[in-house]
Amino acid sequence: MQYEKSCGALVFRKFHGNTELLLIKHANGGHWSFPKGHMESGETEEETAQREVWEETGIDIMIDTSFRETVSYSPKKDTMKEVVYFLAMAKNFNYTPQPEEISQIRWVEISLAHQVLSYDNDRQLVNKARPVIKGSYGKV
Repeated sequence: MQYEKSCGALVFRKFHGNTELLLIKHANGGHWSFPKGHMESGETEEETAQREVWEETGIDIMIDTSFRETVSYSPKKDTMKEVVYFLAMAKNFNYTPQPEEISQIRWVEISLAHQVLSYDNDRQLVNKARPVIKGSYGKV
């Protein structure tokens, strides 16, 4: 069995009184999810999440380490993948997709994210993030 580890973030912003999440559509597979990627040697989980969000979207983030959720799944035969997600506030709102990996990027109102996200694991992450955002950052 091969093991892989990635880190990413549920990136949010407050915009016109709403809370919006940054969602990406992967060029490979066409599924909607959150920015994430493989850890590099010597990186912490937080550093990986911050680097991957920047590389995939051009958005700089402030990570909230009080929210750390892990999702595990098997992307292919004989491989287990663990993805650590943090909550992160966007420092800038204009994005630039990494063309090799990302086909689209959208800011989506948090209450509508379930309709866009491709996987139940990601929808469950949104459910866990909502009360944290509301408690720490105000109305969701």
